[in-house]
Amino acid sequence: MKLLRYGEVGSERPGLLDADGTIRDLSAYVADIAGTVLHPASLDMLSKLDPKSLPAVSGSPRIGACVAGTGKFICIGLNYSDHAAETGATVPPEPIIFMKASSAIVGPDDDVLIPRGSVKTDWEVELGVVIGKTAKYVSEAEALDYVAGYCVSHDVSERAFQAERQGQWTKGKSCDTFGPIGPWLVTKDEVADPQNIKMWLTVNGKTMQDGSTKTMVYGVAYLVSYLSHFMSLHPGDIISTGTPPGVGLGMKPPVFLKAGDVVELGIEGLGQQKQTFKADV
Repeated sequence: MKLLRYGEVGSERPGLLDADGTIRDLSAYVADIAGTVLHPASLDMLSKLDPKSLPAVSGSPRIGACVAGTGKFICIGLNYSDHAAETGATVPPEPIIFMKASSAIVGPDDDVLIPRGSVKTDWEVELGVVIGKTAKYVSEAEALDYVAGYCVSHDVSERAFQAERQGQWTKGKSCDTFGPIGPWLVTKDEVADPQNIKMWLTVNGKTMQDGSTKTMVYGVAYLVSYLSHFMSLHPGDIISTGTPPGVGLGMKPPVFLKAGDVVELGIEGLGQQKQTFKADV
């Protein structure tokens, strides 16, 4: 299934994308795409619905973030061998973990605001993993049982805030609007192999990233298991699993985003996003 949330900010309704690309309203069955709705039993219930029996949504509504109520937005740094190489970094012996504030989450096509004082706002297409049930001390073999599905995640980053100011990476990752997710939450049964998915990103129509999850150092199952040994993962938590090469920081000379730039990105089978970058005045 492709689950989604549509409507104006703060008033999103749950929906499902049918095989014809029509949005179908799920409000009669669930209040939102969040919490216990992401549990395997709930997803199984929704999968048994006939999409044609659900009300069709007319027009072209705004698509919101594909998951609501996210408690933790966990990101993995330098998790692609070719991306680590372009930044001059070595592949870490264990995953690099940092947090992106949940207040950064926006819809896939919402404007992204370049924060005041920013000079190095950058792009990163990433595979997002959405947790479906509470995971604590789970093995790698059973880790995917705790995954509800996958989505496109844009880990927008301010490199000067991230690396040139004192402290941790989080403040360069958590600015308002720096976490577009969606358009859909694609349930895991539709993703045959999360370690073999193509992904891409363009800036003003020019291809910047053209990669694959094949070059991910630490795979989805490993990451879910690894993280669950340090913290409980709850339904709606998102793991953004790292980016392939082609970020602005890695170019010679580096290239960063400015107001008016348009970024488009997508992942095979998971949909695509389009954002206009604007100054946060």
